[in-house]
Amino acid sequence: MNLQELINDDNVTIVDVRTAGEFLGGNVRKSINIPLNKVTESVEELRNMQPLVLCCASGNRSGQATAYLEENGFKDVYNGGGWEMVEAQKI
Repeated sequence: MNLQELINDDNVTIVDVRTAGEFLGGNVRKSINIPLNKVTESVEELRNMQPLVLCCASGNRSGQATAYLEENGFKDVYNGGGWEMVEAQKI
């Protein structure tokens, strides 16, 4: 499954790891906000939401979060990059 298919799959949770203020300024439809600094304390919650596509402003923070989750045993987690690119791929 490619990234666009994942983004449009109803079984995939899109998680925006930007700050709450950034998220309120614009976000991917049907995404949830778990800021990067809260990811470590949200591991079990996120584990139950897999598969995941993570996004942020540019792909940097979502890349950090993806790497952290993979290090903690996540198998179905993907870095979607910038939230605007993810939103543009939604059908």
